[in-house]
Amino acid sequence: MCDIKKESLLNKNKGIERTVSNAYDELRSFRTWLKWMCVDQSNAFSACLSWFVFILLAVIVPCLSHFLLARDDSDAAHSRPYDNVVQLSLSSVAALSFVCLSQFVKKYGLRRFLFLDKLCDESETVRRGYTEQLNSSLKILFIFVLPCFAVECAYKIWWYSSGGTRIPFLGNVIVSDTVACILELSSWLYRTVVFFLVCILFRLICYLQILRLQDFAQVFHVDSDVESVLREHLRIRRHLRIISHRYRSFILWALMFVTASQFASLLMTTRSTADLHIYESGELALCSVSLLAGLMILLRSATRITHKAQSVTCLAAKWHVCATIDSFDSTEADTPITRATSDHVFPVCSEGSSDADDVGDEEDELDNTKFIHAYAYSTISFQKRQALVTYFENNRAGVTIYGFMLDRSSIHTIFGIELSLVLWLLGKTIGIS
Repeated sequence: MCDIKKESLLNKNKGIERTVSNAYDELRSFRTWLKWMCVDQSNAFSACLSWFVFILLAVIVPCLSHFLLARDDSDAAHSRPYDNVVQLSLSSVAALSFVCLSQFVKKYGLRRFLFLDKLCDESETVRRGYTEQLNSSLKILFIFVLPCFAVECAYKIWWYSSGGTRIPFLGNVIVSDTVACILELSSWLYRTVVFFLVCILFRLICYLQILRLQDFAQVFHVDSDVESVLREHLRIRRHLRIISHRYRSFILWALMFVTASQFASLLMTTRSTADLHIYESGELALCSVSLLAGLMILLRSATRITHKAQSVTCLAAKWHVCATIDSFDSTEADTPITRATSDHVFPVCSEGSSDADDVGDEEDELDNTKFIHAYAYSTISFQKRQALVTYFENNRAGVTIYGFMLDRSSIHTIFGIELSLVLWLLGKTIGIS
């Protein structure tokens, strides 16, 4: 009896341990990317190297760039009055992203963190769609980062080549400027990529749940059991709760850091002595665009998956209505009833009409205006269907941040608060009332 208890306890501990990854699975490109970015912490040497590179590129290089390499304000052509906001903003979000990413990989492992260990339980459609999205995630990362990096390279090359600094700390001015320029560009690229990497991983995880929700919508088009439908929905809700628990701190702190950065930028650029020349404020604008793009990836992914999860309620209600109408039509066929005539006749359109082409990609398995065929609910009673719809109405799923649902209403609230703060700040600086 004791041996059985020990064996069950060992199996339980194995289930909650960090998932061991295989070097030849579908994540080899991700692992290679993490190693090249020096954020891989799979062993002691990699962890030490990762922290060393982070301290060098996210702390030391920005400090040296701001306090030693930047010219003072006496040279108007090469002054960098907004450099402190740029460096502090990028370093803060990079530190947040690096700490969260290190905690995710160290605690869960990459496979478990990306829910790849649960992918064997999904359908072939979900597995194929998630694998394709996984392979294209790095491409999406480069689409966001490379244009901004090209602009940053052009600015830094101009700044150093036109005499932005003349500190021969390596004995030769040209060599010193070249090394300083490479270090600054490496620091900018490192901090930006680490932030976007965490955002893209969140988008990838949300995409998996959207695929599962679309696959879950198929249960309303077949003769399914209410218990199986409820179990699958509970499993999806549990995964959404796990995602919310893992990412809630990162999303909240990222929102606060980006908001503080934008308000600091607005405060400095609306001063009476502020010079908004492109060579002085261009780097600040580039930093703002990068941070806002990452934040929009987070918020859009969260609101999209919440919208899809809540669309299940609408689909279940339509499923219940179609079943009720069909059952009444069957009863009326056996018992003829005199109907009241009306002059207003609604046109009957087929599902393959031209209206479906006008909708485009807005409709899918969750959001559509198609009737559900009768065989999908032929064996389910009215009481069971009503109970299931009531459950969906009172148990809305989605991504939450400490209990607050991240849906479109929340985004409108955040926008309203941000706009109020912006107008208040502009009233204090340039006198808007």
